Amino acid sequence: MNRLASATSPYLQQHADNPVDWWPWCDEAFAEAKRRDVPVIISVGYAACHWCHVMAHESFENDAVGALMNDNFVAIKVDREERPDVDAVYMTATQAMTGQGGWPMTVFASPDGTPFFCGTYFPRPNFLRLLQSVTTAWRDQRDAVLQQGAAVLEAIGGAQAVGGPTAPLTAELLDAAADQLAREYDPTNGGFGGAPKFPPHMNLLFQLRHHQRTGADRDLEIVRHTCEAMARGGIYDQLAGGFARYSVDGHWTVPHFEKMLYDNALLLRVYTQLWRLTGDPMAARIAAETAAFMIDDLGTPEGGFASALDADTEGVEGLTYAWTPDQLVEALGEEDGRFAADLYAVTPAGTFEHGTSVLKLARDVDDVDPTVAQRWARVRARLREVRATRPQPARDDKVVAAWNGLAVTALVEQSLLTGDPVTASAAIRAAELLASVHLVDGRLRRVSRDGRVGEPAGVLEDHGCVAEAFCAVHQLTGEGRWLDLARDLLDTALARFAAPNGGFHDTADDAERLVTRPADPTDNATPSGLSAVSAALVAYAALTGETRYREAAEAALATVAPVVGRHARFTGYAATVGEALLAGPYEVAVVTGEPTGDPLVVAAYRHAPPGTVIVAGRPDQPGVPLLADRPMLDGRPTAYVCRGFVCERPVTSPEELIARLGR
Repeated sequence: MNRLASATSPYLQQHADNPVDWWPWCDEAFAEAKRRDVPVIISVGYAACHWCHVMAHESFENDAVGALMNDNFVAIKVDREERPDVDAVYMTATQAMTGQGGWPMTVFASPDGTPFFCGTYFPRPNFLRLLQSVTTAWRDQRDAVLQQGAAVLEAIGGAQAVGGPTAPLTAELLDAAADQLAREYDPTNGGFGGAPKFPPHMNLLFQLRHHQRTGADRDLEIVRHTCEAMARGGIYDQLAGGFARYSVDGHWTVPHFEKMLYDNALLLRVYTQLWRLTGDPMAARIAAETAAFMIDDLGTPEGGFASALDADTEGVEGLTYAWTPDQLVEALGEEDGRFAADLYAVTPAGTFEHGTSVLKLARDVDDVDPTVAQRWARVRARLREVRATRPQPARDDKVVAAWNGLAVTALVEQSLLTGDPVTASAAIRAAELLASVHLVDGRLRRVSRDGRVGEPAGVLEDHGCVAEAFCAVHQLTGEGRWLDLARDLLDTALARFAAPNGGFHDTADDAERLVTRPADPTDNATPSGLSAVSAALVAYAALTGETRYREAAEAALATVAPVVGRHARFTGYAATVGEALLAGPYEVAVVTGEPTGDPLVVAAYRHAPPGTVIVAGRPDQPGVPLLADRPMLDGRPTAYVCRGFVCERPVTSPEELIARLGR
């Protein structure tokens, strides 16, 4: 029976025709395992995952493997992006058993879902032996298997328990986090640590805000150097824009080629804010190109953003992206081909596989003679045309609520700072999709595809990222309904996800019961649910003056504060929110008849301290608290600046506003 064909997940659909009799994650699968008295195999991955594809081709498409799995197990296929709650529980188990984790994740569990053996990728011969060994152990050593499962369950329950010490997230802790990042910074290549090297977007956002508060040049230089190194490296698509998931080396040259929406959304914020603070033309270019990549390559017909572009093309990594010197000459002619090889560091030896190279930028293109810039633009456009004739990576076009929330916030920031109407329109369209499709009977759903909402319930990160996005769209449009939508999501988070110590669980109290209830306060590839909700609570409180939301954010951040000073690389977004709270955050209302291009509005966005909320428009608009009871002075556009709900005398000149914001 083909149970995956109608799934909203492209990853599940990739496995629909396997000889394995897959089940989606559902109660019926576990009931079937109990009825047959067999263990379950829980296979977790995602559509853009290279090694997931390898294991699928080697094992799940193999008839012998399929027969062994079907005869002795109930096999369950899970898209980790649709079910981050399921992924979190079994990833914790995998890490507890093996000391590491990753995807594909392979978990053997009893019919009640208790894991007793976990791993990641297994080559087919190893996997066949493992299937036979587990089958024998389940039949002949059942008590030992169940005892091991009980021990694993106890371990993951402890790892995901909500509790522990709390402390205010103070300036001293944030300073300690910035010091730790500086110690772990790679002064040669930028970023932190060695290979594989991931773009540290949330840490960079924190360092930019820490620089604004303290004036520390060290923080700004770390961000500037890291951003330049990534933008020049192969991790950045030099032809079409957009960042890959990570670099397999320590110097950003050869990427793991999948491109994820969340990375690009968070990096768009970093480059936008770097440009705002420094005027760096490279940062402005990369921000604009990353926004264009998100809209052009990840935009869906319904207005949302697809999750990812695949790491593989026709089963081969880098097939779309790698070049040889001869291929450049063939595409461009002899002279421009040599120019491109020098510009993009394409050599006969190559930097990738089989003598090919991933394009990286070996020369400056942002501050050069106009004739050189024009030649670069012409060469780049031609290479992009030629590359478009090659086989292209597949796209995972499901819309994930949290990641679309991150995209909306990033696009709003970029549009407000640049005045770009294209990014503003894209942000509003995506927010409309989240509001109209993902909100069902007052509750948020995790995914949609082709405009059809999926069944998985929204987890904490969905509520936080989407609420923060709605707060951003409220500031962009001045429309009160976005603030109402944000409040509804935050009220749900406080009512359904809150823990007794002020922190949060990652799943709602009325969500499906798993073998343990996940609660991870640390950031990973995306902001943790706790830090995402805290960011939204702070923004909403500043926009409305409702202090209970700010107090909830402070209580939540207090649960992760002890970790911030010790493990800064895993708490970047929480630290970013902490900087906003230390700054006030500022609340700026610009009363004006024409917000677009008003010098006061431009000054507010260019010079705002960390976490500032800004609303511009006519006074006393329904549903816009910051504009209530705030008239123009002498009929002139007027800015009202408040901090921590305490307001100063209104000003009417950009110079006065900049002085207020710079105190």
